[in-house]
Formats: sequence, structure tokens, C-alpha cells
Amino acid sequence: MTEKTPASTATSPARSEPLTPLDPQAARLQRWEIVCVLAVSLGASGVYALVQFIGSLTAQQSLAKQAVVVHGTLAPGRPLLDLFLQLTNITLALAPALLVFYLLARAGEGPSSIGVDASQPGRDLARGAALAAVIGGSGLGLYLIAYHIGVELNVVAENLPAVWWRIPVLLLSAAQNAILEEVVVLGYLMSRLERLGVRPSRAIAISAVIRGSYHLYQGAGGFIGNAVMGAIFGVLFRRWHRVTPMIIAHFLIDAVTFVGYALLAGHVSWLPQP
Repeated sequence: MTEKTPASTATSPARSEPLTPLDPQAARLQRWEIVCVLAVSLGASGVYALVQFIGSLTAQQSLAKQAVVVHGTLAPGRPLLDLFLQLTNITLALAPALLVFYLLARAGEGPSSIGVDASQPGRDLARGAALAAVIGGSGLGLYLIAYHIGVELNVVAENLPAVWWRIPVLLLSAAQNAILEEVVVLGYLMSRLERLGVRPSRAIAISAVIRGSYHLYQGAGGFIGNAVMGAIFGVLFRRWHRVTPMIIAHFLIDAVTFVGYALLAGHVSWLPQP
């Protein structure tokens, strides 16, 4: 379906006009800003995930016999407290995305400068759904192959208690992951690197490697798969200059993973058992 939109918003290609180069002091401050944003968000997660991965590699058990929980209970045996902790965790995890929007505003920009808006709902939804189907489906297939041949960790997508808020919390967690990751490591990082004059191919590679790094706790497959996804998202962001389709795609991938695991784990033979 083709939407009828004003000429100025009908498409969102990458900027065609060259950006004004930053003076040396502004460029230095921009680099420090990037480092600080990553240090309080996904960059720190990447360092922690690397340490976890080293621990997995040096453990006495084989990778296939080790399990890593992506979304677990925070207060075992106390479901109401667990609910409040889950909601608090999800809310606070969005703080770096809020920081990014603040920094964009200080620079005279806004969320729409990186394509986070509702100007093209139909197109964004179609693009996001298509990306989720292709990337999510192929990623699941590759993970299952790697796990069953013994070279990948048993990734437990969730182990929340079977209570009424389980599915809503999983969906909220999927939304939090999508917003945080795509705003910070795609829209913000790619646009700031562009302002610094970094070549598009190098900016895409940097973004993809960082995305893969904070998934290392899931094993080498988690790194490779997410880095590939990051590279695809980076190329499409350069083309569309919109983050919203990638937020939708990321949400759908995580939502299907979390909820599907909750419903199928222990009931189908091909899915690793918790």
C-alpha cells in the first residue's frame, strides 16, 4: 500500500546535501559525547558481555551444555515484587534513549532528524514487518543449526513465572530493546559519525560491531547474527534515514522470540530445553 504524504516527507533518503565539517574543538566534543553515551548504555553492555563470553569459553562444560537467560525473574517466589522490578528495569533501561533525544534537541534537532516519528506509519510498518520476517526467520534457523551441532550456547529467551503479566512484560521488554538499541546504536551513532566525516561503510561497520558486542553473552552466534543485522540496518538507515522501520522490525523479532519461547519451550523437540 502506498501512502499519500506531503512531498517533503514522501521519502526519507539519506541526506543529499553535504554536512558542514565540524571545527576541531566541536569534533573533539562530539567524539567525547559519543563515548559518554555508549559508556552509560550499550558500550558498557558490550564490555560486560565480552567478559561473560570469555567465561563461557573457559568453562569446563561445552557451549551446548551451558545456558544463558535473556529475560529472567528478578524476585523468585515473589511475583508481585517481580512485576514491579521488571517494569522498573524496563523504564530505567530507556534512559539512554531519552539522553539521545536531549542531545539531539541541544543540537537543534529532534527525533525526526533520525527518522523517529509517525510521518509514514504504513510504509514503516511494511518495511519493519518484511525485515523481521527475513532477518528473524533466518537468524532462528542458523541458531538452531549451531546449537544442535554443539557450537552455540543454550539461549533461554525467558524464564518468567507463569503469571498473568508474563506476556505483557515480555512485549514491553521487546519494545524497550528495540527503542534503546535502534535509537542509540543506529540513529544516534550513525548520524553523529556522519557529522564527524566518517565514511559510510566504516560507520556501518562500527555500528554493527558494537551491536554484536553486547550480544556476545549469547555466544559467537549472537555476535555474528546481530552484527549482520546491524550491517543490514545500517545500510537501510543510510538509504531511508529512518529508524522507525528498524524499531518495528526489532520489536517484532524480539516479541516473537520471547513469546514464542514462553509458549513452546518444553513442548517441541527442536527447541532447546530450558
